[in-house]
Amino acid sequence: MRKVAELVGNSYKISFITYRLHLLKDPKFKKLLVNQDEISLSIEKNIVKYLCASIIGQQFSVKVAAVIRDRFFSLLDARKNIAIQILNLEIESMRKVGLSASKAAYIKNLATFSVQHKDRLTRLHACTDEEIIAILTEIKGIGRWTVEMLLMFAMGREDVFPVDDLGIQQAMVKLYSIEVESKKDLKLKMNEIALKWRPFRTYACLHLWRWKDG
Repeated sequence: MRKVAELVGNSYKISFITYRLHLLKDPKFKKLLVNQDEISLSIEKNIVKYLCASIIGQQFSVKVAAVIRDRFFSLLDARKNIAIQILNLEIESMRKVGLSASKAAYIKNLATFSVQHKDRLTRLHACTDEEIIAILTEIKGIGRWTVEMLLMFAMGREDVFPVDDLGIQQAMVKLYSIEVESKKDLKLKMNEIALKWRPFRTYACLHLWRWKDG
Protein backbone atom coordinates (compact mmCIF):
# COMPACT_ATOMS: atom_id res chain seq x y z
CA MET A 1 0.00 0.00 0.00
CA ARG A 2 1.38 3.40 -0.93
CA LYS A 3 1.75 5.73 2.03
CA VAL A 4 0.39 9.24 1.72
CA ALA A 5 2.38 11.47 4.05
CA GLU A 6 3.20 15.10 4.60
CA LEU A 7 5.06 17.16 7.14
CA VAL A 8 2.91 20.01 8.44
CA GLY A 9 4.80 22.20 10.90
CA ASN A 10 6.09 19.73 13.48
CA SER A 11 3.37 17.21 12.69
CA TYR A 12 3.94 14.23 10.43
CA LYS A 13 0.68 13.10 8.91
CA ILE A 14 -0.11 9.80 7.23
CA SER A 15 -3.49 9.84 5.54
CA PHE A 16 -6.05 8.62 8.11
CA ILE A 17 -7.67 6.60 5.35
CA THR A 18 -4.36 4.87 4.59
CA TYR A 19 -3.55 3.53 8.04
CA ARG A 20 -7.22 3.15 9.00
CA LEU A 21 -7.96 0.83 6.07
CA HIS A 22 -4.96 -1.27 7.01
CA LEU A 23 -5.87 -1.57 10.71
CA LEU A 24 -9.52 -2.29 9.90
CA LYS A 25 -8.40 -5.61 8.40
CA ASP A 26 -8.09 -6.79 12.01
CA PRO A 27 -11.73 -7.53 13.05
CA LYS A 28 -11.13 -6.99 16.77
CA PHE A 29 -9.23 -3.76 16.21
CA LYS A 30 -12.07 -2.54 14.01
CA LYS A 31 -14.36 -2.32 17.07
CA LEU A 32 -11.87 -0.01 18.74
CA LEU A 33 -11.12 2.17 15.73
CA VAL A 34 -14.58 3.02 14.42
CA ASN A 35 -15.31 5.55 17.17
CA GLN A 36 -11.91 7.26 17.21
CA ASP A 37 -10.62 10.30 15.34
CA GLU A 38 -7.41 10.35 13.35
CA ILE A 39 -3.97 10.60 14.92
CA SER A 40 -0.88 12.34 13.58
CA LEU A 41 2.72 11.94 14.70
CA SER A 42 5.05 14.74 15.78
CA ILE A 43 8.68 15.44 15.03
CA GLU A 44 10.67 17.34 17.64
CA LYS A 45 13.82 19.17 16.62
CA ASN A 46 15.55 18.94 20.00
CA ILE A 47 15.95 15.26 20.84
CA VAL A 48 18.16 15.98 23.86
CA LYS A 49 15.46 18.17 25.39
CA TYR A 50 12.84 15.48 24.79
CA LEU A 51 15.00 12.84 26.46
CA CYS A 52 15.64 15.14 29.43
CA ALA A 53 11.89 15.52 29.84
CA SER A 54 11.47 11.74 29.61
CA ILE A 55 14.05 11.11 32.32
CA ILE A 56 12.43 13.72 34.57
CA GLY A 57 8.99 12.18 34.07
CA GLN A 58 9.99 8.65 35.09
CA GLN A 59 8.01 7.41 38.13
CA PHE A 60 6.21 10.74 38.55
CA SER A 61 2.57 11.57 37.95
CA VAL A 62 1.92 13.70 34.87
CA LYS A 63 1.18 16.74 37.05
CA VAL A 64 4.30 16.47 39.21
CA ALA A 65 6.51 15.73 36.21
CA ALA A 66 5.25 18.85 34.42
CA VAL A 67 6.09 21.06 37.41
CA ILE A 68 9.62 19.68 37.75
CA ARG A 69 10.24 19.86 33.99
CA ASP A 70 9.25 23.53 33.97
CA ARG A 71 11.52 24.25 36.91
CA PHE A 72 14.42 22.41 35.32
CA PHE A 73 14.13 24.02 31.90
CA SER A 74 13.87 27.44 33.56
CA LEU A 75 17.52 26.93 34.50
CA LEU A 76 18.44 26.85 30.80
CA ASP A 77 18.49 29.38 27.98
CA ALA A 78 16.43 27.95 25.11
CA ARG A 79 18.53 29.91 22.61
CA LYS A 80 21.75 28.13 23.57
CA ASN A 81 23.06 24.56 23.35
CA ILE A 82 21.14 22.62 25.98
CA ALA A 83 23.75 19.88 26.49
CA ILE A 84 26.60 22.28 27.19
CA GLN A 85 24.43 24.23 29.62
CA ILE A 86 23.53 21.03 31.48
CA LEU A 87 27.20 20.10 31.79
CA ASN A 88 27.81 23.49 33.39
CA LEU A 89 24.99 23.08 35.91
CA GLU A 90 25.81 22.14 39.48
CA ILE A 91 24.16 18.95 40.70
CA GLU A 92 22.87 20.90 43.68
CA SER A 93 21.04 23.32 41.38
CA MET A 94 19.38 20.37 39.66
CA ARG A 95 18.42 18.84 43.01
CA LYS A 96 16.82 22.10 44.14
CA VAL A 97 14.26 21.98 41.31
CA GLY A 98 13.12 18.53 42.42
CA LEU A 99 15.40 16.06 40.66
CA SER A 100 16.75 13.06 42.53
CA ALA A 101 20.49 12.46 42.55
CA SER A 102 20.09 9.57 40.10
CA LYS A 103 17.97 11.56 37.63
CA ALA A 104 20.41 14.47 37.78
CA ALA A 105 23.22 12.02 37.01
CA TYR A 106 21.28 10.49 34.10
CA ILE A 107 20.66 13.92 32.59
CA LYS A 108 24.36 14.70 32.95
CA ASN A 109 25.13 11.38 31.21
CA LEU A 110 22.82 12.37 28.36
CA ALA A 111 24.47 15.78 28.02
CA THR A 112 27.95 14.25 28.00
CA PHE A 113 26.95 11.74 25.33
CA SER A 114 25.35 14.50 23.26
CA VAL A 115 28.54 16.56 23.25
CA GLN A 116 30.91 13.62 22.70
CA HIS A 117 28.75 12.01 19.99
CA LYS A 118 27.25 15.07 18.32
CA ASP A 119 27.70 13.64 14.82
CA ARG A 120 25.93 10.40 15.71
CA LEU A 121 22.95 12.27 17.16
CA THR A 122 22.80 14.54 14.13
CA ARG A 123 22.43 11.47 11.92
CA LEU A 124 19.75 9.75 14.02
CA HIS A 125 16.93 10.57 11.62
CA ALA A 126 18.74 8.57 8.93
CA CYS A 127 19.01 5.49 11.18
CA THR A 128 16.60 2.59 11.54
CA ASP A 129 14.54 2.27 14.70
CA GLU A 130 16.74 -0.51 16.06
CA GLU A 131 19.90 1.46 15.28
CA ILE A 132 18.52 4.43 17.22
CA ILE A 133 17.64 2.18 20.15
CA ALA A 134 21.14 0.69 20.13
CA ILE A 135 22.79 4.13 20.07
CA LEU A 136 20.72 5.82 22.75
CA THR A 137 20.61 2.91 25.20
CA GLU A 138 24.39 3.29 25.47
CA ILE A 139 23.51 6.20 27.77
CA LYS A 140 23.11 5.12 31.39
CA GLY A 141 19.59 5.99 32.51
CA ILE A 142 17.96 5.55 29.10
CA GLY A 143 16.35 2.20 28.36
CA ARG A 144 14.60 0.68 25.40
CA TRP A 145 11.12 1.85 26.43
CA THR A 146 12.30 5.47 26.71
CA VAL A 147 13.75 5.34 23.20
CA GLU A 148 10.61 3.70 21.85
CA MET A 149 8.59 6.63 23.23
CA LEU A 150 11.05 9.01 21.56
CA LEU A 151 10.58 7.21 18.25
CA MET A 152 6.80 7.39 18.54
CA PHE A 153 6.27 10.85 20.00
CA ALA A 154 9.26 12.86 18.79
CA MET A 155 10.62 11.23 15.63
CA GLY A 156 7.46 10.38 13.73
CA ARG A 157 8.30 6.69 13.38
CA GLU A 158 5.21 4.80 12.21
CA ASP A 159 5.97 1.18 13.05
CA VAL A 160 7.09 1.06 16.69
CA PHE A 161 5.65 -1.56 19.03
CA PRO A 162 6.57 -1.09 22.74
CA VAL A 163 5.69 -4.59 23.88
CA ASP A 164 6.92 -3.88 27.44
CA ASP A 165 4.52 -0.96 27.94
CA LEU A 166 2.04 -1.82 30.69
CA GLY A 167 -0.78 0.18 29.11
CA ILE A 168 -0.40 -1.60 25.77
CA GLN A 169 -0.27 -4.95 27.55
CA GLN A 170 -3.47 -4.23 29.49
CA ALA A 171 -5.29 -2.93 26.41
CA MET A 172 -4.37 -5.93 24.27
CA VAL A 173 -5.24 -8.44 26.99
CA LYS A 174 -8.68 -6.85 27.23
CA LEU A 175 -9.32 -6.39 23.50
CA TYR A 176 -8.08 -9.83 22.42
CA SER A 177 -9.06 -11.77 25.58
CA ILE A 178 -5.48 -13.01 25.93
CA GLU A 179 -4.97 -15.73 28.53
CA VAL A 180 -1.37 -16.76 29.17
CA GLU A 181 0.60 -18.01 32.14
CA SER A 182 3.70 -15.83 31.90
CA LYS A 183 4.92 -12.41 30.77
CA LYS A 184 7.08 -14.13 28.19
CA ASP A 185 4.07 -15.85 26.64
CA LEU A 186 2.10 -12.60 26.77
CA LYS A 187 4.78 -10.75 24.81
CA LEU A 188 4.99 -13.54 22.25
CA LYS A 189 1.23 -13.38 21.74
CA MET A 190 1.25 -9.58 21.54
CA ASN A 191 4.00 -9.59 18.93
CA GLU A 192 2.10 -12.18 16.93
CA ILE A 193 -1.07 -10.06 16.94
CA ALA A 194 0.81 -6.85 16.17
CA LEU A 195 2.32 -8.31 13.01
CA LYS A 196 -1.06 -7.68 11.38
CA TRP A 197 -0.70 -3.94 12.06
CA ARG A 198 2.63 -3.49 10.29
CA PRO A 199 3.75 -1.02 8.99
CA PHE A 200 1.49 1.13 11.20
CA ARG A 201 2.05 -0.29 14.68
CA THR A 202 2.70 3.15 16.17
CA TYR A 203 -0.77 4.31 15.15
CA ALA A 204 -2.28 1.09 16.48
CA CYS A 205 -0.62 1.65 19.86
CA LEU A 206 -1.76 5.27 20.03
CA HIS A 207 -5.33 4.16 19.38
CA LEU A 208 -4.98 1.41 22.00
CA TRP A 209 -3.83 3.92 24.63
CA ARG A 210 -6.70 6.24 23.71
CA TRP A 211 -9.20 3.37 23.96
CA LYS A 212 -7.82 2.20 27.31
CA ASP A 213 -7.82 5.69 28.83
CA GLY A 214 -11.23 6.55 27.39
